[in-house]
Amino acid sequence: MQPTAVFDLDGTLVDSVPDIHAALNRLMAAHGEPPFTLQEVVGFIGDGVPTLLARAFAARGREPDAAALPGFLVDYEASAAQHTRPFEGIPAVLEALKAAGWRMAVCTNKPVAAAHVVLDALDLSHYFAAVGGGDSFPVRKPDPAHLLATLQAAGGNPAHAVMIGDHHNDIAAARGAGVAPVFVAWGYGPLAAADGAPVAARPSELPALLAAATGPTSIR
Repeated sequence: MQPTAVFDLDGTLVDSVPDIHAALNRLMAAHGEPPFTLQEVVGFIGDGVPTLLARAFAARGREPDAAALPGFLVDYEASAAQHTRPFEGIPAVLEALKAAGWRMAVCTNKPVAAAHVVLDALDLSHYFAAVGGGDSFPVRKPDPAHLLATLQAAGGNPAHAVMIGDHHNDIAAARGAGVAPVFVAWGYGPLAAADGAPVAARPSELPALLAAATGPTSIR
């Protein structure tokens, strides 16, 4: 059966923090609050935009402003790929996996419209059979149903799939779905978030790790 590689987006395929940072600071300025550093914003990422904004407002001692979400999304999507770039080596890895016969998909807590904006702008969309965003289904990572629904949309099978990500949500979703996990060390999450999953130190290590993860002796 054709194997499926399911990738997280932010911190795994692309370095999107510069554009998220800029959009978040524009929102903070509109609310009369000082800007965040890039590293502070890294700590807010991984659980979807509503949580991103809630963490930002909480860091300024304010209650979450639900009314800020629609405007933030419009502003962010308009410039989501201004400074966002694939991590070095990622395009070559995607091409290698495609040549090796892998089906590929994206499972991200980022809103699906924003995910498509980024993937289209960076000419990566053609690699993926499906994109499951944080608002594509009733649940999002770490709920395994998010990963399973993305896999179904891509035509993949959990028993022959790998979830690749940089966040504890990716590892938890994979294990809950019965999918082999691979953690990437170049992303935004701490290495401890790998929680025993195989770790890729650089993108060039992914093809071998993915092949091992779907082999007959792989452990989920």
